[in-house]
Amino acid sequence: MNKILDRVNNPEDLKKLNIEEKQELAKEIREYLLETVSKNGGHLASNLGVVELTIAIHSVFNAPEDKIVWDVGHQSYVHKILTGRKEQMKTLRKLGGISGFPKTSESEYDSFDTGHSSTSISVALGMARARDLLNKNNRVIAVIGDGSLTGGMAMEALNDAGSSKTNITVILNDNEMSISKNVGGIPALLTKIRIKKTYKRSNNCIKRFFNKVPIIGKPIVNFAHVIKKSIKQVVIPNMYFEDIGFTYLGPVDGHNIQELENILNKSQNIEGPIVIHVITKKGKGYEIAENNPDKFHGISSFYIETGETKKAKEKDYSQQFGEKLIDLATKDKKVVAITAAMKDGTGLKEFENKFSDRFFDVGIAEQHAVRINCRNGIIRA
Repeated sequence: MNKILDRVNNPEDLKKLNIEEKQELAKEIREYLLETVSKNGGHLASNLGVVELTIAIHSVFNAPEDKIVWDVGHQSYVHKILTGRKEQMKTLRKLGGISGFPKTSESEYDSFDTGHSSTSISVALGMARARDLLNKNNRVIAVIGDGSLTGGMAMEALNDAGSSKTNITVILNDNEMSISKNVGGIPALLTKIRIKKTYKRSNNCIKRFFNKVPIIGKPIVNFAHVIKKSIKQVVIPNMYFEDIGFTYLGPVDGHNIQELENILNKSQNIEGPIVIHVITKKGKGYEIAENNPDKFHGISSFYIETGETKKAKEKDYSQQFGEKLIDLATKDKKVVAITAAMKDGTGLKEFENKFSDRFFDVGIAEQHAVRINCRNGIIRA
């Protein structure tokens, strides 16, 4: 049986598919990702979470003329599969093989050599301003996660872009995770914004019900409208993105291709900076990764059936560092551990378990992590 994935070698092939074919393509891409990463290792959970979003982006926009900037480069596997590199993906993490990150020297579809996080909005804004100076009209899209949004550089870029009136699209991929579980005020804000969708749905149902009630129905609806603003302030916070100058669209289901395409098409008719809030699930489609997204953030080869790695991991530098820090903290109560959303990658998970009052996860904010660790008497970890 021929697979749809066999027919898709570039975004133009993708645009020829109907919605049902794209939904099937999403399933096939997930199977291909599992097959590849289980053999070679790689970043799995984040890529499984953006399959439909990537399909929608390449269905609506016209890369490479339109520029797509991935905030975390390891989330670009699906992008690479859809832009002529699906066979090369089999060489992932092999000597001389394909890069696990966007690479401008590798493909014209990779617009920026992305590494870690929180840089995409700045890069995209620079591209958009250059486009305007050259009198071009292509779209510039930054895809950034809610975890990356906790980085100071991302907030600086939002501040600048919001006041710029420049045509730029920021797609906020909200999966409530960075590498570890998100922490801090920005994720809390996004949680409140997610409530908006539930509020609107409930509000519309109540309105339809009372409009059908004879005589008193419409007066009740009118009265409710008067106090609506007060009620909304209890449920929905002031829209941060709107307040700083962005047009906010969403939230939208990040695993519904039709809804994603609709909102992306709608965004192209709006002038100025736009934020599209997309809700996704890290590890989507592979239950073991859905339940353990931090473990499957970056993983060596593993058995698909169980999720267990094929080779026992040797004690690396991070693990030894974590053990030594626990030893020091046991002897000295002034020892603390600070991480920038990387407690697993830096060997600090066990430290958190043993000394939760001396463990601080500040989100993806490395500069902040360094500066808050400067009090006299605290060993810098």
